[in-house]
Amino acid sequence: MTIEQDIACAKRTIDREIEAVRNMEENLDASLSDVLDLLQKMTGRIIVTGMGKSGHIGTKIAATFASTGTPSFFVHPAEASHGDLGMLTENDVVLAISNGGESKELSDILVYCKRYGIPLIAVTKNPESSLGKAGDYILKLPDYREACPLGMAPTSSTTATLILGDVLAVCLMERKGFSKLDYKRRHPGGKLGAMLQKVSDLMHTGDAIPLIADTAFMQEAMLTMSSKMLGSVGILNNSGELIGIITDGDLRRAMSPDILNKKVTDVMTYNPQTIAPDVLAAEALNTMNNTGKGITQLFVVDDQKHPIGIIHIHDCLKAGVA
Repeated sequence: MTIEQDIACAKRTIDREIEAVRNMEENLDASLSDVLDLLQKMTGRIIVTGMGKSGHIGTKIAATFASTGTPSFFVHPAEASHGDLGMLTENDVVLAISNGGESKELSDILVYCKRYGIPLIAVTKNPESSLGKAGDYILKLPDYREACPLGMAPTSSTTATLILGDVLAVCLMERKGFSKLDYKRRHPGGKLGAMLQKVSDLMHTGDAIPLIADTAFMQEAMLTMSSKMLGSVGILNNSGELIGIITDGDLRRAMSPDILNKKVTDVMTYNPQTIAPDVLAAEALNTMNNTGKGITQLFVVDDQKHPIGIIHIHDCLKAGVA
Protein backbone atom coordinates (compact mmCIF):
# COMPACT_ATOMS: atom_id res chain seq x y z
CA MET A 1 0.00 0.00 0.00
CA THR A 2 1.26 3.47 -0.85
CA ILE A 3 0.85 6.58 1.27
CA GLU A 4 -1.66 7.88 -1.28
CA GLN A 5 -3.72 4.68 -1.00
CA ASP A 6 -3.72 4.85 2.79
CA ILE A 7 -4.87 8.46 2.76
CA ALA A 8 -7.55 7.66 0.19
CA CYS A 9 -8.82 4.82 2.40
CA ALA A 10 -8.84 7.09 5.44
CA LYS A 11 -10.76 9.81 3.63
CA ARG A 12 -13.25 7.30 2.23
CA THR A 13 -13.87 5.93 5.73
CA ILE A 14 -14.37 9.40 7.18
CA ASP A 15 -16.66 10.44 4.33
CA ARG A 16 -18.87 7.38 4.76
CA GLU A 17 -19.22 7.94 8.47
CA ILE A 18 -20.03 11.61 7.92
CA GLU A 19 -22.67 10.60 5.38
CA ALA A 20 -24.29 8.29 7.93
CA VAL A 21 -24.36 11.01 10.57
CA ARG A 22 -25.80 13.52 8.08
CA ASN A 23 -28.48 11.01 7.21
CA MET A 24 -29.39 10.70 10.87
CA GLU A 25 -29.40 14.49 11.24
CA GLU A 26 -31.76 14.93 8.31
CA ASN A 27 -34.23 12.43 9.73
CA LEU A 28 -34.50 13.76 13.28
CA ASP A 29 -38.15 14.15 14.28
CA ALA A 30 -40.50 14.65 17.23
CA SER A 31 -39.46 11.33 18.75
CA LEU A 32 -36.28 13.02 19.96
CA SER A 33 -38.28 15.58 21.97
CA ASP A 34 -40.53 12.82 23.30
CA VAL A 35 -37.51 10.93 24.60
CA LEU A 36 -36.02 14.10 26.11
CA ASP A 37 -39.33 14.83 27.87
CA LEU A 38 -39.24 11.33 29.35
CA LEU A 39 -35.63 11.59 30.49
CA GLN A 40 -36.09 15.05 31.97
CA LYS A 41 -39.11 13.97 34.02
CA MET A 42 -37.82 10.61 35.24
CA THR A 43 -36.96 10.26 38.93
CA GLY A 44 -34.61 7.30 38.57
CA ARG A 45 -31.63 6.53 36.35
CA ILE A 46 -30.98 5.87 32.68
CA ILE A 47 -29.99 2.23 32.35
CA VAL A 48 -28.04 1.81 29.11
CA THR A 49 -27.60 -1.66 27.63
CA GLY A 50 -26.33 -3.21 24.44
CA MET A 51 -24.30 -6.15 23.18
CA GLY A 52 -20.92 -6.17 21.46
CA LYS A 53 -19.86 -2.89 19.89
CA SER A 54 -23.23 -1.38 20.82
CA GLY A 55 -22.38 -2.20 24.43
CA HIS A 56 -19.02 -0.46 24.22
CA ILE A 57 -20.70 2.65 22.84
CA GLY A 58 -23.42 2.32 25.48
CA THR A 59 -20.83 2.37 28.26
CA LYS A 60 -19.54 5.70 27.00
CA ILE A 61 -23.07 7.09 26.63
CA ALA A 62 -23.91 6.14 30.23
CA ALA A 63 -20.71 7.79 31.46
CA THR A 64 -21.54 10.98 29.55
CA PHE A 65 -25.04 11.10 31.04
CA ALA A 66 -23.67 10.60 34.55
CA SER A 67 -21.02 13.30 34.21
CA THR A 68 -23.47 15.86 32.85
CA GLY A 69 -26.16 15.71 35.50
CA THR A 70 -28.29 12.67 34.57
CA PRO A 71 -27.70 9.59 36.77
CA SER A 72 -26.91 6.64 34.53
CA PHE A 73 -25.00 3.39 34.34
CA PHE A 74 -24.44 0.55 31.91
CA VAL A 75 -25.83 -2.96 32.43
CA HIS A 76 -24.41 -5.77 30.31
CA PRO A 77 -27.32 -7.78 28.88
CA ALA A 78 -25.67 -11.13 29.65
CA GLU A 79 -25.07 -10.13 33.28
CA ALA A 80 -28.63 -8.82 33.47
CA SER A 81 -29.88 -12.34 32.86
CA HIS A 82 -27.87 -13.56 35.85
CA GLY A 83 -29.03 -11.18 38.55
CA ASP A 84 -28.23 -7.66 37.37
CA LEU A 85 -31.87 -7.11 36.41
CA GLY A 86 -32.24 -6.36 40.11
CA MET A 87 -30.45 -3.06 39.45
CA LEU A 88 -33.51 -1.79 37.55
CA THR A 89 -36.32 -0.01 39.35
CA GLU A 90 -39.71 1.21 38.20
CA ASN A 91 -38.42 4.79 38.36
CA ASP A 92 -35.71 4.09 35.79
CA VAL A 93 -35.66 4.31 32.01
CA VAL A 94 -33.89 1.71 29.87
CA LEU A 95 -32.05 2.78 26.72
CA ALA A 96 -31.32 -0.36 24.70
CA ILE A 97 -28.98 -0.23 21.69
CA SER A 98 -28.89 -2.68 18.81
CA ASN A 99 -28.19 -1.58 15.26
CA GLY A 100 -30.19 -4.41 13.67
CA GLY A 101 -32.52 -4.75 16.65
CA GLU A 102 -32.22 -8.53 16.94
CA SER A 103 -29.62 -9.04 19.67
CA LYS A 104 -30.91 -12.15 21.46
CA GLU A 105 -29.04 -11.22 24.63
CA LEU A 106 -31.39 -8.25 25.13
CA SER A 107 -34.52 -10.40 25.36
CA ASP A 108 -34.56 -10.78 29.14
CA ILE A 109 -34.21 -7.04 29.69
CA LEU A 110 -37.02 -6.34 27.22
CA VAL A 111 -39.33 -8.80 28.96
CA TYR A 112 -38.41 -7.36 32.36
CA CYS A 113 -39.23 -3.82 31.21
CA LYS A 114 -42.65 -4.94 29.97
CA ARG A 115 -43.41 -6.89 33.13
CA TYR A 116 -42.60 -4.03 35.49
CA GLY A 117 -43.65 -1.09 33.33
CA ILE A 118 -40.16 0.34 32.92
CA PRO A 119 -40.06 2.72 29.92
CA LEU A 120 -37.91 1.36 27.11
CA ILE A 121 -36.12 3.51 24.53
CA ALA A 122 -35.08 1.45 21.51
CA VAL A 123 -32.06 2.70 19.57
CA THR A 124 -31.99 0.80 16.29
CA LYS A 125 -32.05 1.26 12.54
CA ASN A 126 -34.95 -1.18 12.22
CA PRO A 127 -38.22 -0.13 13.91
CA GLU A 128 -39.77 -3.45 12.80
CA SER A 129 -37.16 -5.50 14.66
CA SER A 130 -37.75 -7.23 17.99
CA LEU A 131 -36.19 -4.30 19.82
CA GLY A 132 -38.07 -1.75 17.74
CA LYS A 133 -41.44 -3.39 18.41
CA ALA A 134 -40.71 -3.72 22.13
CA GLY A 135 -39.68 -0.07 22.51
CA ASP A 136 -42.04 2.49 24.00
CA TYR A 137 -39.93 5.09 22.21
CA ILE A 138 -37.76 4.63 19.13
CA LEU A 139 -34.67 6.60 18.18
CA LYS A 140 -33.84 5.52 14.67
CA LEU A 141 -30.26 5.02 13.59
CA PRO A 142 -29.41 5.63 9.93
CA ASP A 143 -29.93 2.58 7.74
CA TYR A 144 -26.67 3.30 6.04
CA ARG A 145 -23.70 1.34 4.80
CA GLU A 146 -20.84 0.69 7.19
CA ALA A 147 -17.51 2.32 6.39
CA CYS A 148 -15.90 -1.11 6.57
CA PRO A 149 -15.00 -2.29 3.02
CA LEU A 150 -16.91 -5.51 3.69
CA GLY A 151 -19.92 -3.54 4.86
CA MET A 152 -20.01 -5.64 8.03
CA ALA A 153 -17.82 -4.29 10.85
CA PRO A 154 -19.71 -1.75 13.02
CA THR A 155 -18.21 1.59 11.98
CA SER A 156 -20.70 4.11 10.61
CA SER A 157 -23.42 2.69 12.84
CA THR A 158 -21.40 2.95 16.05
CA THR A 159 -20.31 6.50 15.19
CA ALA A 160 -23.95 7.51 14.66
CA THR A 161 -24.95 5.83 17.94
CA LEU A 162 -22.21 7.64 19.83
CA ILE A 163 -23.30 10.98 18.41
CA LEU A 164 -26.94 10.24 19.21
CA GLY A 165 -25.91 9.64 22.83
CA ASP A 166 -24.08 12.97 22.87
CA VAL A 167 -27.17 14.66 21.42
CA LEU A 168 -29.33 13.33 24.25
CA ALA A 169 -26.81 14.31 26.93
CA VAL A 170 -26.22 17.82 25.58
CA CYS A 171 -29.93 18.51 25.06
CA LEU A 172 -30.62 17.39 28.63
CA MET A 173 -27.85 19.68 29.88
CA GLU A 174 -29.49 22.63 28.14
CA ARG A 175 -32.96 21.73 29.39
CA LYS A 176 -31.71 21.43 32.98
CA GLY A 177 -29.51 24.52 32.87
CA PHE A 178 -26.46 22.44 33.79
CA SER A 179 -23.69 24.85 34.82
CA LYS A 180 -19.92 24.86 35.11
CA LEU A 181 -20.34 24.54 38.88
CA ASP A 182 -22.48 21.44 38.38
CA TYR A 183 -19.81 20.05 36.07
CA LYS A 184 -17.08 20.79 38.61
CA ARG A 185 -18.90 18.85 41.33
CA ARG A 186 -18.77 15.76 39.13
CA HIS A 187 -15.15 16.27 38.05
CA PRO A 188 -13.17 17.09 41.21
CA GLY A 189 -10.02 15.29 40.08
CA GLY A 190 -7.43 15.78 37.40
CA LYS A 191 -6.67 18.77 35.23
CA LEU A 192 -10.32 19.46 34.46
CA GLY A 193 -11.21 19.62 38.14
CA ALA A 194 -8.31 21.99 38.78
CA MET A 195 -9.33 24.34 35.99
CA LEU A 196 -12.89 24.50 37.31
CA GLN A 197 -11.89 25.52 40.82
CA LYS A 198 -13.02 28.94 41.94
CA VAL A 199 -11.03 31.60 43.74
CA SER A 200 -13.11 30.85 46.86
CA ASP A 201 -11.83 27.26 46.80
CA LEU A 202 -8.18 28.33 47.05
CA MET A 203 -8.11 31.69 48.85
CA HIS A 204 -6.74 32.26 52.36
CA THR A 205 -9.40 33.53 54.75
CA GLY A 206 -9.91 34.78 58.31
CA ASP A 207 -6.79 35.49 60.33
CA ALA A 208 -4.60 34.38 57.43
CA ILE A 209 -5.47 37.55 55.49
CA PRO A 210 -2.73 40.22 55.98
CA LEU A 211 -4.63 43.42 56.78
CA ILE A 212 -3.91 46.63 58.71
CA ALA A 213 -5.54 50.05 59.07
CA ASP A 214 -4.55 53.06 56.99
CA THR A 215 -3.45 54.81 60.18
CA ALA A 216 -0.71 52.26 60.82
CA PHE A 217 3.02 52.74 60.36
CA MET A 218 5.37 50.67 58.25
CA GLN A 219 6.77 48.82 61.26
CA GLU A 220 3.39 47.17 61.76
CA ALA A 221 3.06 46.55 58.03
CA MET A 222 6.38 44.72 57.86
CA LEU A 223 5.58 42.63 60.93
CA THR A 224 2.22 41.65 59.43
CA MET A 225 3.79 40.75 56.10
CA SER A 226 6.41 38.62 57.82
CA SER A 227 3.91 36.74 59.98
CA LYS A 228 1.38 36.03 57.21
CA MET A 229 4.08 35.11 54.64
CA LEU A 230 2.04 36.02 51.56
CA GLY A 231 4.28 38.81 50.31
CA SER A 232 1.82 41.65 50.84
CA VAL A 233 -0.44 43.46 53.26
CA GLY A 234 -3.78 45.10 52.54
CA ILE A 235 -4.65 48.57 53.80
CA LEU A 236 -8.16 49.28 55.08
CA ASN A 237 -9.99 52.58 55.64
CA ASN A 238 -12.39 53.27 58.50
CA SER A 239 -15.20 51.48 56.63
CA GLY A 240 -13.20 48.30 56.22
CA GLU A 241 -12.73 48.85 52.49
CA LEU A 242 -9.51 47.85 50.79
CA ILE A 243 -7.88 51.06 49.58
CA GLY A 244 -4.31 49.95 49.07
CA ILE A 245 -1.67 47.24 49.12
CA ILE A 246 1.98 47.04 50.11
CA THR A 247 3.98 44.29 48.43
CA ASP A 248 7.58 43.14 48.65
CA GLY A 249 8.21 45.24 45.55
CA ASP A 250 6.79 48.34 47.24
CA LEU A 251 9.12 47.74 50.18
CA ARG A 252 12.19 47.54 47.95
CA ARG A 253 11.25 50.74 46.15
CA ALA A 254 10.56 52.62 49.39
CA MET A 255 13.54 51.33 51.37
CA SER A 256 15.22 54.09 53.39
CA PRO A 257 16.72 54.51 56.89
CA ASP A 258 13.44 55.89 58.23
CA ILE A 259 11.05 53.45 56.50
CA LEU A 260 9.76 51.99 59.79
CA ASN A 261 8.51 55.42 60.84
CA LYS A 262 6.66 56.11 57.62
CA LYS A 263 2.89 55.76 57.45
CA VAL A 264 1.56 52.93 55.29
CA THR A 265 -0.26 55.46 53.13
CA ASP A 266 3.11 56.89 52.11
CA VAL A 267 4.26 53.58 50.67
CA MET A 268 1.18 51.67 49.54
CA THR A 269 -0.14 51.27 46.02
CA TYR A 270 -3.61 52.78 45.85
CA ASN A 271 -6.62 51.01 44.31
CA PRO A 272 -4.99 47.61 43.98
CA GLN A 273 -6.16 44.93 41.54
CA THR A 274 -8.78 42.69 43.21
CA ILE A 275 -10.96 39.75 42.24
CA ALA A 276 -14.36 38.31 43.19
CA PRO A 277 -14.68 34.97 45.03
CA ASP A 278 -16.86 33.27 42.42
CA VAL A 279 -14.38 33.78 39.57
CA LEU A 280 -12.54 30.72 38.27
CA ALA A 281 -9.03 30.35 39.70
CA ALA A 282 -7.76 30.13 36.12
CA GLU A 283 -8.97 33.68 35.54
CA ALA A 284 -7.21 34.85 38.70
CA LEU A 285 -3.98 33.28 37.44
CA ASN A 286 -4.45 34.93 34.06
CA THR A 287 -4.97 38.31 35.75
CA MET A 288 -1.78 37.93 37.77
CA ASN A 289 0.22 36.86 34.73
CA ASN A 290 -1.01 39.49 32.30
CA THR A 291 -1.26 42.77 34.19
CA GLY A 292 2.33 43.65 33.34
CA LYS A 293 2.97 44.61 36.96
CA GLY A 294 4.38 41.35 38.30
CA ILE A 295 1.40 40.67 40.56
CA THR A 296 1.73 37.48 42.60
CA GLN A 297 -1.35 37.86 44.81
CA LEU A 298 -4.86 39.25 44.62
CA PHE A 299 -7.13 40.33 47.41
CA VAL A 300 -10.59 38.82 47.13
CA VAL A 301 -13.32 41.35 47.89
CA ASP A 302 -17.10 41.39 48.20
CA ASP A 303 -19.44 43.87 46.56
CA GLN A 304 -18.59 46.52 49.18
CA LYS A 305 -14.83 46.18 48.55
CA HIS A 306 -14.38 44.45 51.89
CA PRO A 307 -11.57 41.89 51.69
CA ILE A 308 -12.77 38.35 52.40
CA GLY A 309 -9.66 36.51 51.26
CA ILE A 310 -6.38 36.57 49.38
CA ILE A 311 -5.13 34.23 46.67
CA HIS A 312 -1.46 33.81 45.78
CA ILE A 313 -0.07 32.63 42.45
CA HIS A 314 1.50 29.70 44.29
CA ASP A 315 -1.95 28.60 45.48
CA CYS A 316 -3.04 28.32 41.85
CA LEU A 317 0.05 26.44 40.77
CA LYS A 318 -0.11 24.00 43.68
CA ALA A 319 -3.74 23.25 42.80
CA GLY A 320 -2.78 22.45 39.22
CA VAL A 321 -4.26 25.58 37.68
CA ALA A 322 -1.99 26.61 34.84
